[in-house]
Amino acid sequence: MSLDPTIAARLKRNDAGLVAAVVQERGTGDVLMMAWMDDEALARTLATRKATYYSRSRRQYWVKGETSGHTQYVHEVRLDCDGDTLLLIVDQVGAACHTGTHSCWDGDQLLGPAGA
Repeated sequence: MSLDPTIAARLKRNDAGLVAAVVQERGTGDVLMMAWMDDEALARTLATRKATYYSRSRRQYWVKGETSGHTQYVHEVRLDCDGDTLLLIVDQVGAACHTGTHSCWDGDQLLGPAGA
């Protein structure tokens, strides 16, 4: 599967050929996780609406929820103004974080709202 050349031309990849993908839950607006995509992962995601990422440690593609059942149905994919970050708007089923929590940001809060 190949990525549309007009989309590929807009991407600014890191030295490993990857683009950051931030994942946001459609219903709540919660930021769920961050993962990496290359052209193939993005092409697969756009074609199937199943969130597909590239694992840097395993050096392979993975479809979110394929083994855990914690799937992401992709409603929108947006490219930021610099072309170096993607935003995926998804319906999340189950936990998004590999630790089993709903979001990878359910842990330590380093700074709270001003005046709180």
